[in-house]
Amino acid sequence: MKAICVDDENLILDLTVALLEDFGFFDEVRGFSSGEAALKYMDENNISLALLDVDMPEMNGLTLAKIIKEKSPQTSIIFLTGYSEYAVDAFSIHADGYLLKPIARDKLLQEVQYVIDNKDDESGTLAKAVTFGNFDLFVKGETVVFKRSKSKELLAYLIDNKGGTVTRAEAFAALWEDGMYDRAMQKQMDVIIRSLKDTLKEYEISDILEIKSGAMRICPELINCDMYKFLDGDEEAVKNFRGVYMNSYYWASTTEGALLGDDY
Repeated sequence: MKAICVDDENLILDLTVALLEDFGFFDEVRGFSSGEAALKYMDENNISLALLDVDMPEMNGLTLAKIIKEKSPQTSIIFLTGYSEYAVDAFSIHADGYLLKPIARDKLLQEVQYVIDNKDDESGTLAKAVTFGNFDLFVKGETVVFKRSKSKELLAYLIDNKGGTVTRAEAFAALWEDGMYDRAMQKQMDVIIRSLKDTLKEYEISDILEIKSGAMRICPELINCDMYKFLDGDEEAVKNFRGVYMNSYYWASTTEGALLGDDY
C-alpha cells in the first residue's frame, strides 16, 4: 500500500511522512507541498491513503480531496487542520478521518488503524481474479473479455508475480517459452500490451496495471484474488484450492507446486 501526505508547512509535512513510515502499514509514503504535485504522482501510482491539510494556497485540501475521490474512489482520506469549522465540509466528501493540529502520534495512529481495519477484503478492489482452475477476471460480476488471448495471459502472469515488476523481455519469455525476442516479437509485445491496456480501460480498471520505464506490475491491493487470499491464510480460499492453478499456462506450474507444497 502507498500513502501520500499533502501540507504546505514543511515541518508538519516531514512529521506526518515520518509518522506514517514509522507505523509500518505502507510500502511507500510520499510527501507533497502542493495538491498539483500530489495529483501528478497519483497519475502513475495507486494510493490507499491521502493525509491532507485543509488550509492550503492555490488548491485547498477539500478541493484536492474531491479530485482524488473522482480519480480514485477507493483512496481513503484523512484531513489535518487547525480549524474545526471545516469538519462538516470534510465529512461531506466522505472523509475517513479528521484530526486537529498539532498532531498527536497516538491520535494519528488511531485514525490510520481505523481506516485499515474497516476496509474488508474486497473494499477498494476494482476486479476479481480467479486463478484456481482456469484464469478469469471479473468486474462487477461480469467476465472480462480480452480481444487477444496473449493479453489475458500477460495479465495472468503479472497477477502470478503478486505485484512484482516484470520487464517486457521477461514477460515475453513466459508467454513464448521457446521464442526469440527479436525486433518483430518486440513489436508483437507492444501490440499485446496495448491490447491489454485497451481492455482494462474499457472496463474502467486501468489502475490495476502500472507501466514504468518499460517494466510492468499489477497492484495486488486493487484485485480480489483467490491466490492472494490463500497466501494470507483465508480459510475459504484454502478450502477452495483443489490443487489446480491457472492450468492453461505452463509457467503457472511453479506456483502450483509451491501452493501444493505449502512453500509459502
